[in-house]
Amino acid sequence: MGRDGYIAVAGADELRDNEMKAFEHQGQRLLLVRAEGEYYVVDEMCTHEDYSLALGCIKGRRIKCSLHGSYFDLATGQPDEDPADEPICSYGVKVADGRVWFKPDSRR
Repeated sequence: MGRDGYIAVAGADELRDNEMKAFEHQGQRLLLVRAEGEYYVVDEMCTHEDYSLALGCIKGRRIKCSLHGSYFDLATGQPDEDPADEPICSYGVKVADGRVWFKPDSRR
């Protein structure tokens, strides 16, 4: 574990806008997403159906589940469109020392 409970997950220049990278932390499936120049870490699986959001797409600061079309806000995890009505978890992220770091105990 890095500084202040943060864990490095990628290089700061590893992803371009509208790209994502799936990774695992202690058995939990997560996504690192870059959208509009910002990095986000969210749960990989959609809350409506157990389906990977990595198969979806990024629009603005939202991620779309390709199975039924629900969108989730990357910063808050809140669903923006039906049929999903439960949020995904979003985590604290920072960029420092040329790396992207996330804080696993900072679920929102």
